Amino acid sequence: MSVENKARVLTVWLWAAVALSLLSWIAAGYPWPICVLAVAPLLAPLRGLVRGRRYTYAWATLFAIPYLIFALTELLVNPAARWVASFSLLLVFGWFCTMILFLRASPARRE
Repeated sequence: MSVENKARVLTVWLWAAVALSLLSWIAAGYPWPICVLAVAPLLAPLRGLVRGRRYTYAWATLFAIPYLIFALTELLVNPAARWVASFSLLLVFGWFCTMILFLRASPARRE
């Protein structure tokens, strides 16, 4: 299996872990509708991530930044949610890095 395919598979698995970690915010005291609404935008890049489209990987890296900022902010200011925030931050950062790895490993197609 090539590095490109490994990065693609790992990206999809980390995407699922990020979605589940956002749902785990219910345990930190957030209302469940807010957690479900936070997961809904993550469905936008899923099809392109699974298919391995470079364009999707490129814009999805920018798409991950608000989730990084949210987890970092909660980690710093909300003592009750630090364990969930640190877990979410780790997963979102891993997801971001695997998307970058995929972009580095996959060849740019010129047409």
